[in-house]
Amino acid sequence: MGFKVLGKRLLMACVVIFCVSVLTFLATRILPTDPAALYAGPRASTAKIEEARLRLGLDKPLVLQYAQFAGKALTGDFGVSYRTRQPISKDIKKFLPATLELVFIAMLMAVVVGIPLGVLAASKPKGCLDQISRLGAIGMASFPVFWIAMIFQLVFFSWLNWLPLSGQFSRETMLFNPITVVTGFNSIDAILSGNWAALSDVARHLVLPALTLSLYPIALAMRMTRSAMGEVMQEHYITTATAMGLSRREILFRFALKNALPQTITVLGLTFAFSLTGAVLVEVIFAWPGIGSYVTAAILAVDFPVIMAVTLVGTVIYVLVNLLVDLAQASLDPRVALS
Repeated sequence: MGFKVLGKRLLMACVVIFCVSVLTFLATRILPTDPAALYAGPRASTAKIEEARLRLGLDKPLVLQYAQFAGKALTGDFGVSYRTRQPISKDIKKFLPATLELVFIAMLMAVVVGIPLGVLAASKPKGCLDQISRLGAIGMASFPVFWIAMIFQLVFFSWLNWLPLSGQFSRETMLFNPITVVTGFNSIDAILSGNWAALSDVARHLVLPALTLSLYPIALAMRMTRSAMGEVMQEHYITTATAMGLSRREILFRFALKNALPQTITVLGLTFAFSLTGAVLVEVIFAWPGIGSYVTAAILAVDFPVIMAVTLVGTVIYVLVNLLVDLAQASLDPRVALS
């Protein structure tokens, strides 16, 4: 990717973030709710509400309010939460790593499980494995996330008692093997501190929510890989490689998969954003203390600054992931036209 194209993509990303910030800001001002009254509290007097209005700058024109909000947001200052009375940037720093850890594990499952299954299904079109993978993909993509989560809890916790019901770790870990916070990612922090007992407990708590969140990405990765591999296997160079006596495995993984990966990576990159939003339900059901639980509580409390901040942070993450997907496509397939 040349500097000119990269600059164009960065400019487009900035425009998207700007538009989202404006729309989110206007939405919080259009709703028939007084932010000053929410900030002051349910039993606040008129004087207290006016004092809160002046403190929040709500007495200024909308343009100046947005300029103030955008200026502070560029420095990482999103204001104070009406509900927690804590700086929102501090809350996001606390809750976001838990969500990202969950999403990263789910996407890793999609890559490790979905892509190999797609390759195997493409190796024998219309075979038994291909038909099973199609049905499995349709099922994983069709069932609601909350239903799958509750079924997993019923089977693996209530019936089999193999895995914990909810949370990031057990009380025993909290009391006897506490994790030293370094990155905010519990699994990484446990590894960095050599806390193997805590790592085992964290891994057990990660399985059910990550598996629930990964089913849809696995289905997409599997079907996209199968479809892309089907097209690549019809190319002349595949026929030539077969005629030269190369093994089926070498043809599939060395030649066909390499040229089918760009399409799969594009889908997985877009699915990453879906997983961030889909994590909200998963976090609520599994009592996972991530950004989804945080913004859910903010919505119920009509905490406008938190809603704006989380929307903006989510947009930035989504735009960065798309940019990384473009870079990955360019490195895997130089023929990709990046415009």
